[in-house]
Amino acid sequence: MDIQSLLEEIAGSVRPVAAAGEVADYIPGLSSVSADHFGICVATADGEIYGAGEWTSKFSIQSISKVFSLGLVLAGDGDRIWQRVFREPSGTPFNSLVQLESEEGIPRNPFINAGALVVTDRLITLTGDAGAAVRDLLRRESGNPDVAVDPLVAASEAEYGHRNSSLAHLLASYGNLENPVDLVLEQYFDQCALEMSCRDLAVGARFLSRNGVAADGSQFLSSSQTKRINAVMLTCGTYDAAGEFAYRVGLPGKSGVGGGIVAVVPGRCTICVWSPGLSKSGNSLAGMAALDEFTTRTGWSIF
Repeated sequence: MDIQSLLEEIAGSVRPVAAAGEVADYIPGLSSVSADHFGICVATADGEIYGAGEWTSKFSIQSISKVFSLGLVLAGDGDRIWQRVFREPSGTPFNSLVQLESEEGIPRNPFINAGALVVTDRLITLTGDAGAAVRDLLRRESGNPDVAVDPLVAASEAEYGHRNSSLAHLLASYGNLENPVDLVLEQYFDQCALEMSCRDLAVGARFLSRNGVAADGSQFLSSSQTKRINAVMLTCGTYDAAGEFAYRVGLPGKSGVGGGIVAVVPGRCTICVWSPGLSKSGNSLAGMAALDEFTTRTGWSIF
């Protein structure tokens, strides 16, 4: 299969879709990005890399960071996090307060904002600096030492992150945070504001297609832990559109409101797409279309 040619064809076919979405203007640091950008990268488990479109352009990874913070917590603390976070799809918006209160401070899964705050909190306890831990993991795994926080996006999120602040205080009121609310929020915003390219993210997430084997050949996660992260990505990784994503794409995936989506073909490759125009559920319209076309044409799916 000529993967490079396929990616170039996909990039051409989905570009008209990109402009139909809306950028995440509720985070002012993201609102100035044009909706019609598009990039795609495939990083195979055996080390090959293919890309098309704006696949080397940096963008804000936002909630994609939650996959890596969860991986670090599982690697450092085993299954203890599951006493504080459920593993079920939410069926509600990713920043819902109602669900968190009705379930008495236990977030529905680690990929909605409340769940990611709990994971960040635990990572602070384990490492002292959750934002730096995620950044350093991504630098190592992507091979790009320049992965860093966009300070303007981080400041924008802190200034306008009232709902996340409410979620954190609600979690604290139920005793589900170990660290001060302000510290948890600061380090959560830092990891979400990391800037990376499709190439960086596809390569950086490659351990999810390699049974947890890191870029240096060491065992970052066990095969069981890797399977479980991929499973939660499949059921919960694209907010309240996870069913649609599984139906159309058929892979574990995690999206972010910066327009990126990382998807995993276990044993074969990881894929990252980026296009900032979002659907109402907060997922990239062109990114979803590209992954749909990719899995349809390659037959690479878990189903």
